[in-house]
Amino acid sequence: MERRLAAILAADVAGYSRLMGMDEEGTLAQLKGHRQALVDPKIEEHRRIVKTTGDGILVEFASVVDAVRCAVEVQREMSERNARSSVDKRIVRVGINLGDIIINN
Repeated sequence: MERRLAAILAADVAGYSRLMGMDEEGTLAQLKGHRQALVDPKIEEHRRIVKTTGDGILVEFASVVDAVRCAVEVQREMSERNARSSVDKRIVRVGINLGDIIINN
């Protein structure tokens, strides 16, 4: 079993179930647009995507500084994108954790 220290960025949709209940197709279209135009390109500039889910993404960074830079860039641009949405439809939140990960090949 291999372990290593890594910074993990986790991004998901705040209130995903509520948003899907209100407007399933609109929520999915909005999420897809944010991912394609902003989130995925920013992450690819810095590191690799480890896992995606319906409403989230996990990204491994070797550097905490890179993880924070990426998160700040995404949050800044999301703030601009969210300014065009009503408060109840704003999505994407980001968190970072530093710790050992287990490599399971």
